Amino acid sequence: MVTFWVAVLIISMLLYVLLDGFDLGIGILFGLTRVEIKRAIMMSAISPIWDGNETWLVVAGVVLWAAFPVVYAALFSAFYLPLLVMLAGLILRGVAFEYRHKAERMRWVWDVGFAGGSLVATFIQGLMVGALVEGLPIANGQYTGGIFGWLSPFAVLCGIGLCFGYTLLGACWLVNKCEGEVRDTAYRQIPYLAIGLLVFLVVVFAFALFEDLPVLRRWVDRPYLFVFPAIGIVAALLAANSVRRRHDSVPFFMVSLIFAAAFATLALSFWPYMIPFSVTIKDAASPHSTLAFLFWFAGIIVFPLMLIYTAINLTVFKGKVSASEQHY
Repeated sequence: MVTFWVAVLIISMLLYVLLDGFDLGIGILFGLTRVEIKRAIMMSAISPIWDGNETWLVVAGVVLWAAFPVVYAALFSAFYLPLLVMLAGLILRGVAFEYRHKAERMRWVWDVGFAGGSLVATFIQGLMVGALVEGLPIANGQYTGGIFGWLSPFAVLCGIGLCFGYTLLGACWLVNKCEGEVRDTAYRQIPYLAIGLLVFLVVVFAFALFEDLPVLRRWVDRPYLFVFPAIGIVAALLAANSVRRRHDSVPFFMVSLIFAAAFATLALSFWPYMIPFSVTIKDAASPHSTLAFLFWFAGIIVFPLMLIYTAINLTVFKGKVSASEQHY
């Protein structure tokens, strides 16, 4: 049961990063676009699927709450303030998405809300990941760091890096879904975003070496972890080649593979800890009776149905999109 719910949590978090990552990235790129018809087309590229993508964040939170309450309590205590800011950003962009095409004189307010909410939510997510990698002050399963114990230069750097990563993913989605000037603009943006992400990775690695972060020692003990960066490098080369040859459908899947490789590297670097390096999976798990009770409803009904729904949604709305200034 513990292994099953760990797998559900990992899959939910990875799907959220990949699926909501690209529409958050498009939200950031939306703020860099001034032509209304281009903005409408960008909205059309995510309109049928964006709210379903965010459902996976809810799934991850519910799994933590029910199956790993110790981790849920510690992380929500540590990240109480940034989580509130992130949720405010997600709510603001959701409201802006629905209202902006109905507004006339005040449309610019909702445009700022959509782009700003996307940027804030992305930055906060990266910041929290950075704080986890660097290490939270945890004692006896409880957070002891105070209201700003998660804030550090490394965490801020990770927040900036994820903005580059999500925006790159969003640009690749626009290449996959759009035509004309929107696609061409995305093609021009991809190299700059990729360079920004590469610079971030180099700086983060140098910072981790300088600070001697514990996560790096895992690479010495577990040399198989180098397989995942190798996969990421191959995917990056294939993505670069597909951008050069203008193969619209390839870049998004290659960048998604890079994200998946990075996610796997972090997850296996932390194993068997859920909060590195303080709370193990075994210590965090609910009693077997609770996990088994959850399994018979959420595990074998709700979770598979969500996977099926996501697959059908992406299949039904596959292909290129178009829009006018009046709707999307």
